[in-house]
Amino acid sequence: MATTDLGSSLQHPRRSLGNRHRSQAEKFLKLSTNDNSNISWAEQSARQAVLHDFTHPDNWRILLTIKLESEDFAGARAVLDELFLILGRDPDLLSQLDGMELKQSAVNLLEAALSIDPLDPDSWWELTTQEGGVVEFLQRIRNLDFTDQRANILFSRRMERLLADGYEEEYLELTRKLLAQRPSNHEAWKKMGQLHERRNEFDQAWFCYDQAQTHSTNLTTRDDFKIRMESLIDGKGKIAWKTPDIADRVEFLTRMQVLANPMLEIEKDDDDEQEGDELSEIDYARKLFTEERLSEAFFICRRLAAQGDSEAKSLAEQIREVMNDE
Repeated sequence: MATTDLGSSLQHPRRSLGNRHRSQAEKFLKLSTNDNSNISWAEQSARQAVLHDFTHPDNWRILLTIKLESEDFAGARAVLDELFLILGRDPDLLSQLDGMELKQSAVNLLEAALSIDPLDPDSWWELTTQEGGVVEFLQRIRNLDFTDQRANILFSRRMERLLADGYEEEYLELTRKLLAQRPSNHEAWKKMGQLHERRNEFDQAWFCYDQAQTHSTNLTTRDDFKIRMESLIDGKGKIAWKTPDIADRVEFLTRMQVLANPMLEIEKDDDDEQEGDELSEIDYARKLFTEERLSEAFFICRRLAAQGDSEAKSLAEQIREVMNDE
């Protein structure tokens, strides 16, 4: 999912700010009836509403309404494209529409998308389970690209509904893919670590807690887990759990690197593979970094750092800072 400009830099939705800007947009839109200069203020406020909370459908509705009111049909198309990307729907479905057709059908398209794929995770889950669509959803999500941060956040919340309804294996599989393509989501890493810990999959729990602490330096998830494991063993005569060795860490990071490329299993780029073979791994990671393929570059560097490469460790930290700033 390509990242565009309607709020993709926002880490988490902020409902109160979104509501405030939407209210301002509605006010300016009403004023524009008598003074057309207010339409630009209405659009600015509506864009801010989507920026601060892309999960509220009314923010998309007001922005599209303003685009149509100002006869900015290209802008209206961009709004629909953006929403389709976040929902994991193919924006090419809109490519057959020209400006006049969009003028007549844009609102219906938006409402249809929101009714089929609600932005609210609880409403989405209720609809999905009522229609027996869980299997279909699981099939669809395996082929999606979650590099857009908002899509990643939206679908990670949907994954939590899967987990709450007992789909543990599916949750682990799909959340791992989400995190591979957007590893800065420390909350999801922590939740997945907690699930692995509950299942007594301690090495996997450590990997997740390690990633959570890596991406949010104020967290102590990895350190706290180690303390819990030590207290669990003390005085009970059990074999002490050991932190995963380098080989296991490398294997985990290699798997994440593969998952980080959403097209890797679908379509291999022979030229890219050949170039990767010619470059050293650290130089290949730099190349990916400059191409903004941050997740792949990050996991390569983390893997090399686990093997003692200080240069890779430094580059991994640079990439982490960029990902967290996005």
